[in-house]
Amino acid sequence: MTKLDDILKEFPEESRDIVRAAWQALPAGSRDELLSLLPALPSQPGKIRKIFELSYEQLQQAFGDKQRVAIVGPANVGKSTLYNRLVAERADRAEVGPVPGTTRQNQEASAGPFTVVDTPGADAVGPVGQRERELALRAAAEADFLVILFDAVQGIKQTEQALFAELQQLYKPYIVVLNKMDLISRRQREVVVSKAAEKLGIAAESIVPISAEEEDNLEEVVLGIVKAEPALVAALGRALPAYRWQLAWRAITGAASTAGLIALTPLPFVDFIPLLAIQVSLVLSVARIYDYRITPARAREIVSVMGGGFLARTLFYEIAKLGGPPTWLVAAGVAAGTTVAMGYAAILWFERGERLTREGAQRVSRVVAGQLVETLKNLGRRKPSRDQLSQRIREALEESPIGRDRSGLDEVVGENGE
Repeated sequence: MTKLDDILKEFPEESRDIVRAAWQALPAGSRDELLSLLPALPSQPGKIRKIFELSYEQLQQAFGDKQRVAIVGPANVGKSTLYNRLVAERADRAEVGPVPGTTRQNQEASAGPFTVVDTPGADAVGPVGQRERELALRAAAEADFLVILFDAVQGIKQTEQALFAELQQLYKPYIVVLNKMDLISRRQREVVVSKAAEKLGIAAESIVPISAEEEDNLEEVVLGIVKAEPALVAALGRALPAYRWQLAWRAITGAASTAGLIALTPLPFVDFIPLLAIQVSLVLSVARIYDYRITPARAREIVSVMGGGFLARTLFYEIAKLGGPPTWLVAAGVAAGTTVAMGYAAILWFERGERLTREGAQRVSRVVAGQLVETLKNLGRRKPSRDQLSQRIREALEESPIGRDRSGLDEVVGENGE
């Protein structure tokens, strides 16, 4: 019997379902690794449940292993062109052409450590069209993630709406991409995206407008996949080295917002073991993005050497002495700030082989925590909901100068982390 089985016995039935869901989503080979993290979690079952609830995305990033991305949509919307932009080898590129139906078969190729699948039009009619449609839907059903592509010029008609509804019924994580935006005048682009969103019944912000032909805005497709499916972060990082910083920063902001939520749980803030577990998962995630294999024990060693718990305690008391902000707000800012420092330390190590000094980590923690505390003050003294706090922390980090590119954090630390 595993340690997890023993722990599950102590959970109420509804809590067991939460833990099982997170556990079953992980590859079998990663479960033993995750068990080694359990000693770092609090001993009380109720606290463990909170950590599993809050840390689900980080666990997916650290241990998830989804590898198959299918590009699906109507005929002649640019699926093969987008496919060609993603595949790793020139010889694997698909034939493209202006005539609908150029792609007659599913075809797949490596985009690094994950597979990307190009499909025929899923809206065709007639005997040949029906066969191609079946091929496309089969590829979608077998994929781990869907890139649902539509044509900005043609817009969303009844056939596109029906196809979208059918693809949604597969219950796969997906993003909606609107292609051929280069053929739309700049002043009309916002209107075109809004109309497409209205027809599909989704938020305009969730649509990624691109030009696959011009290779415009393709990085947003990558980041859109990450937002919708955390388990693909590592695969995308290994396949697309140019986006590693953006992917790593996404992992950091997610872990930092989770760490901040500890302030809203019934956990004593001086007990930083839950924070340690989140930061260990973050280090594992960043390592996978940079294609650097380490064990959970090694990740925990890195966090311990950096003194994340010590930094958090010290910084918490330092800021709390200033008075003003409520305790939960200071706790949220400090937990998030030290987590950003741990993530940045991991990037330095896995990207450059450099070790961030404890003094450098202190500077990052102090600057980020201070900025977050100031930003979060507008939430008032009353505790916000988890969703409100998580969203505000993410927004604050994404909008912060230190999060826009690497130079912001580099400047805070100083050259070589000294």
